[in-house]
Amino acid sequence: MQPRSPRSRLADLILGLALGTLPVLPLAAQDVAPAVDARAPAMDLRGADLRAFIQDVAVATGTSFIVDPSVQGTVEYTSDHAPEGEELLGVLLAILRGNGLIAVPAGPATYRVIPDDAGAQHPRSAGGAGFGTTVIPLARIDARVAAETLKPLVGRGGVVLASPQGNSLLVADYSDNLARIRQLVAQIDSDRATIDTVTLRNSSAREVAATVRGLFGVGGEGGGQVLSILPVEGSNSVVVRGDPTVIARVIQMILELDRRAERSGNVRVIELRHASAEQLLPVLQELVGQSGQDPAGTTTVPGEEGAQVIGAGTGRRPTIVRAPGRNALIVNADPDVQRTLVDVINQLDSRREQVLVEAIVVELSDDAARELGVQIAAAGRDGDVPFMATQFRGNGPGITELAGAALVDGEDDSDLARMARNAAAQSLLGLSGGLAGIAGEAGDLLFGVIINAVRSNTGSNLLSTPSILTLDNEPARILVGQEIPVTSGEVLGDSNTNPFRTIDRQDVGIQLEVTPQINAGGGITLELRQEVSSIAGPVAADFSELILNKREIETRVLVDDGAIVVLGGLLDQQDRRSTDKVPVLGDIPGLGRLFRSDASSSERTNLMVFLRPTIIRDAGDAQRMTAPRYEYMRGAQLQLHEDVGRNSRHMASPCPHDPTAYCAASPGPAHPEAALDALVRDYLRTTPPQAPAQ
Repeated sequence: MQPRSPRSRLADLILGLALGTLPVLPLAAQDVAPAVDARAPAMDLRGADLRAFIQDVAVATGTSFIVDPSVQGTVEYTSDHAPEGEELLGVLLAILRGNGLIAVPAGPATYRVIPDDAGAQHPRSAGGAGFGTTVIPLARIDARVAAETLKPLVGRGGVVLASPQGNSLLVADYSDNLARIRQLVAQIDSDRATIDTVTLRNSSAREVAATVRGLFGVGGEGGGQVLSILPVEGSNSVVVRGDPTVIARVIQMILELDRRAERSGNVRVIELRHASAEQLLPVLQELVGQSGQDPAGTTTVPGEEGAQVIGAGTGRRPTIVRAPGRNALIVNADPDVQRTLVDVINQLDSRREQVLVEAIVVELSDDAARELGVQIAAAGRDGDVPFMATQFRGNGPGITELAGAALVDGEDDSDLARMARNAAAQSLLGLSGGLAGIAGEAGDLLFGVIINAVRSNTGSNLLSTPSILTLDNEPARILVGQEIPVTSGEVLGDSNTNPFRTIDRQDVGIQLEVTPQINAGGGITLELRQEVSSIAGPVAADFSELILNKREIETRVLVDDGAIVVLGGLLDQQDRRSTDKVPVLGDIPGLGRLFRSDASSSERTNLMVFLRPTIIRDAGDAQRMTAPRYEYMRGAQLQLHEDVGRNSRHMASPCPHDPTAYCAASPGPAHPEAALDALVRDYLRTTPPQAPAQ
């Protein structure tokens, strides 16, 4: 008979204990059996193989176990009685947990034995010592903070997840550990803090709250979970929340500060950081009725009967003055009135936003003209032949002026002769286009023919980009142009004696006047005037007064921040056609060309004005708008320097060693410096503006 293995004996022992089938030995047999120690355990499984123990429990309880290949370990278990049924299964689950394993239900009376680090994926496990999942709602503390606190307390393979939407915790762990975690959450999710309110009489709630927060090291506007200090400006009180012992110290400090403010007097000097004391003073004086108080102590705002005035009926007359030479206000009033005025000043003394207004004025024009005419003149030297002529005023000289100068004797030096010659010269000076002609003499007959032909085409592209930066609700103006004299009056005395003329100066160029107003919705209301003017020339050759071209837009518009909008424009086209002729003769086919002058012209003008306002809220925005424009001007200077240097290389200069010879010009430095950079460095002693990093 083969000896039985320890595993077979272990299985027999468990089966026998579980099923109660161990044989009862007779008394005779007890005599020959060895003595049994009464203190020996009924079940001793020290050092047994875990996989073999799982198989034996499966046989004893009729349960199937699917064991993961990674399951290894030993059994260390002793008991004074033999477990059976559910108790034996519980012993197995406890031994599995000690080896880092769990049993997950996989069907009726079937379990899968896996490592517990995968327990979160199988939260439902067998027995009270198995894995479980629960959701713990939180009432007072933040779920993310609670999750970080509980993570070190869960078992191996356990999971703690925060759900910020519902402010709850999702916990997966062994069932007994879940109960302990629930108790811990109940303890930390309780609010033992107290809340108290302190009403101030002599000081500002905002200032006192800021002072106490700094004294007790409370960060942020209100505070944290341990201690919170919040000012309530409507009731001028401070709300304190925290541990009762700390709250008592905070309240004592607040009351002490308020008492000291009462003893400090009713006069206060307020330094302004952003607002102007000169502009703010009339507003505050009107608010307290300083300019409209009567001896009885009643106060009214001038021009507003029945208006509510701060300080009315308190007995003390509030007084507000500006400190000379400083941007500060001096307030003399009761504590309540003083506190209200300080709150108003703090709200008004904020950094004002700015607006950069950029305009683009574009004008495209095209003028075309054409003229063709023939002029004829004939006369007798002795007056025997009647004088006849055709003359059409246009761009060319008149034939009558030329004929008059030709009829004058060359040796004639009379005033009439000089006038005739001057008229002919002036006519030729005004010549435009081409001129051709013939003149001759046949006996006593003098004749002449001139042909004048003109064709012109003028195109222009005018582009101007004025821009200006100003504070919100502050008017601004920019002018780039000239001042020209314009006659405004002329006075002549009796007999034309003591004449004098009055002259006014008028701006001509590009002007932009704007007053921006930033709206709460993000838009910008602009009240602006845009003008582009130029000198067109004199009214006439014998009248020196000037003609001015002017294009002006004056309007009030609403534009979004950074958006481009068209303010207005002009699309103008003028076509002219004219014919000057001699009646009847000018209508003869072919021959009538000699007695006719034709002219045509076409003028087209396209004018548009575009605008873009941009809000400058802080120093970063100002640098972001300044840096690219600085780089644009700097690049233009470098490009000009490069162009000049390129041209200079083709020029020659005297050689230093031989003044009679010429050498090529020096190419200059490889990396020239822009004059703008040098000016900023040497004069302003700073670095060029750069856009802050995004």
